[in-house]
Amino acid sequence: MYDLKHDEKVCATCPSADCLLKCQYMEFEQDEAHEEMMKLIRGEDCRVLHECITCYGCEEYCRRGNHPFYLICERREEMGILTAPRPITNQWINMTQMQGKQKVGAVKERVMSFCFLPQLPLMGSGEIFKDLGWSFVFGAEFMCPAVHTHFAKMSVVKERLPQVLENFSELGVKEVICMHDECYGTYTSIAPAYGMEVPFRPIHYMDYLYDRLEELRDRIRLLNIRAVYQRPCSSRLSPQKLHRVGEIFRMIGVELVEREYQGENALCCGEIPRAIAGFRAASDIQRRNIQDMVDAGAQYCVFNCPACQTTLSERVVKFGLKPVHLIELCKMALGEIEMED
Repeated sequence: MYDLKHDEKVCATCPSADCLLKCQYMEFEQDEAHEEMMKLIRGEDCRVLHECITCYGCEEYCRRGNHPFYLICERREEMGILTAPRPITNQWINMTQMQGKQKVGAVKERVMSFCFLPQLPLMGSGEIFKDLGWSFVFGAEFMCPAVHTHFAKMSVVKERLPQVLENFSELGVKEVICMHDECYGTYTSIAPAYGMEVPFRPIHYMDYLYDRLEELRDRIRLLNIRAVYQRPCSSRLSPQKLHRVGEIFRMIGVELVEREYQGENALCCGEIPRAIAGFRAASDIQRRNIQDMVDAGAQYCVFNCPACQTTLSERVVKFGLKPVHLIELCKMALGEIEMED
């Protein structure tokens, strides 16, 4: 079994305790935050084990790369603290079980990974993905198991992730374009944190989008719209990619409007907190988030994660915003998708 690479001395000497002080959903004084982490390290019962809603934020806030969120998940599982009712936890484990029903295209050295999200194969088409053709994988056998961190089931992650990596290795691929943000975070954050060797080069789909738009620049028609970006919890595992959103927006004529809940201060879509913290907490997160979008004067709400889009689309429409995935937005700029009036 793989063990988490966590150095307690790094936390013991931390001058900021930002991992908990910056949390959007728990409040601590600095001394309290530091002591809370030390209790966590010692395996003692503490507030964070009962109040963390698994937003991944502390992974980004920790500037020392010591993986506080993974430690929280490990301790919860060790102490038998469930984050959601057992039937929900088991449902997620069962419905993401590998069953040999994966779909594999004409795989080349570079392949698109659609994870286990049915929306992604539809997006991975058109001029942007022309050069990839039918080089893709889809199914539980290639699914990043990061979702199980939300349910404090790191044992499932440690069991399944090596098999996913082996499945890719058997295909002989050299580069994997991660069409799901969480996949990229899994291969560049979770895997190294547990000492797992990734046998390919992970490429974030936003890097691929940016490069393709550069190649297709003469075909871009500026959209001239105002938009907000709904940052998913999974992007906390790869904050170094956040700059791509602004760069892509500028390339296709989209103004990223300033608002309170963006960047490090972003709020999640609220779907996972609904199972973990309850309906009232989730509804409050969504209400504040969407009202902030409206107050900023945005026309479009741009999504990174298809799951976030499914969760919030109907809600943002009620407030007069148009929901669209980042890939769809780029296709609009290339004239492959019509803009809404």
